[in-house]
Amino acid sequence: MSSVPMEKSAERVAVSTLIFTLNEAVHLPSCLAALTWCDDVIVIDSFSTDETQSICAAAGARFFQNRFIGFGDQRNWAMKNAKPKHEWLLILDADERVPPALVAELKSRIPVVAADIGAFRIRRRFHLWGRWLKHSSLYPTWVVRLIHRDRVRYVNRGHAETQDVQGRIADLDNDLIDENLKGIDDWFERQNRYSSKDAEYEIDRDSAGIRWADVFSGDELARRAALKQIAARMPFRPLLYFVYSYFFRFGFLDGSDGLHFCLMKATYQRMLVTKKYDILRRRGR
Repeated sequence: MSSVPMEKSAERVAVSTLIFTLNEAVHLPSCLAALTWCDDVIVIDSFSTDETQSICAAAGARFFQNRFIGFGDQRNWAMKNAKPKHEWLLILDADERVPPALVAELKSRIPVVAADIGAFRIRRRFHLWGRWLKHSSLYPTWVVRLIHRDRVRYVNRGHAETQDVQGRIADLDNDLIDENLKGIDDWFERQNRYSSKDAEYEIDRDSAGIRWADVFSGDELARRAALKQIAARMPFRPLLYFVYSYFFRFGFLDGSDGLHFCLMKATYQRMLVTKKYDILRRRGR
């Protein structure tokens, strides 16, 4: 796959963009093409074996490689070693795109950010099979993706990460686009890896108890984490997830695509339950 250098827009935004990759030649061209407004695009790669590096070079992105241990560790390494040009950092995966409306919002808000804000949350729209699965993906889901480089550090949490933010977390009004172009085989391969890490994390977390105050928190991220912890302890977890996502969150409004995606996510819950059981049995519990 070939690529051409990004034509930099005259409308620059004082944000450095960090993209985290592993064999992302399929997704990178569209991700990079949506970053013409950014004069500091940094790719942190986990030693890809496809054309990821050459695509980045052709696009003029700065390219680094580091052995992947966890998403939190990888983000911390990038902030320390890639030396971002700007104090505000946009964190992306290669399958994500920044639409023009979000760029315009970044341009207007970055110059006037209040001093007590350490990060911003963004809603993410998940696309599969060429469409936005608005209901079956449980939209809106919030992710912390715009951070101040001196006010945020990451901690591994299962297959993903969480943030330690010094200051307030504010919301952005416009969405980030997440589109899977690799297909279902790749999706299930990743879920297999992720569920192994999440199973270990859940077993450790289960011993800590539930923070019931977070269930009623006004913080969407804290409330979501607490509800997930409760759901992880419930019997018939895969079935309950399907009923919740397909009926209570109106996944059926996404048609047959929504049905299949809800079944896919319920399968992930089944993988988690089975792997937790396997780990505990091997530990003699």
